[in-house]
Amino acid sequence: MKITVIGAGAIGGNLAAKLSTAGHDVQVADARGPEAVRAEVLETGARAVDLSEAAVQGRDVIVLSIPFGVAGQLADLFASVPDQTVVIDTSNYYPGMLSEPIEAVDKGQVESVYTAELLGRPVVKAWNAALAETQRTKGAPAGTPGRLAIPVAGDSEEARKAAMSLVDDTGFDPYDAGPLADSWRQQPNSPAYCTELTLDELPAALAAADRVKDAAMATASRNASPPSVPIPPSRTSSR
Repeated sequence: MKITVIGAGAIGGNLAAKLSTAGHDVQVADARGPEAVRAEVLETGARAVDLSEAAVQGRDVIVLSIPFGVAGQLADLFASVPDQTVVIDTSNYYPGMLSEPIEAVDKGQVESVYTAELLGRPVVKAWNAALAETQRTKGAPAGTPGRLAIPVAGDSEEARKAAMSLVDDTGFDPYDAGPLADSWRQQPNSPAYCTELTLDELPAALAAADRVKDAAMATASRNASPPSVPIPPSRTSSR
């Protein structure tokens, strides 16, 4: 596929490298400029481009690995993105630490539904439910016993399948998590978030998510003093 990754941080850079290694045509852009793209990412064949020059026409997939809540700054760029292009959102909402508080999300709007509204187009949620280090070091070939799984949510079945194929290419079993409105089940504080589950274990963790409980945990974390980096919830099962 022809893929553009926007964001060259820990997750975006890793995805660009892995997808390029898997044989895809990958360009990566970052608001900090091409120099922000790490050398090891470019060694895989990915190309660093300026954000203003990032090709959006003729690309099959655009992966957004940018801080949550800033997607609206790219609305003009995405206005020219063809409808058939799959847009994947990898972000998570951590108010006070990684983003400013957002009232709509605080009141219950699903994170990636909010992102889709900012962009003015549908998105798929993927790669958000695994730590950057997990994504970098724990990928494995398909069929490997104990291979970890990553949930993928989106309203278009075709877009979900495209994203799931790419998740597989990065070393993880993809799991069809249904429509975007259900992607709250893979957001921070949920049992499926950053708990390194297999394809057999992941469905139960997603089903066990509790929006009220997860929101209460998020509020407690936000009000903690001093603020700290959120600790992923403990595993819901063992293997």
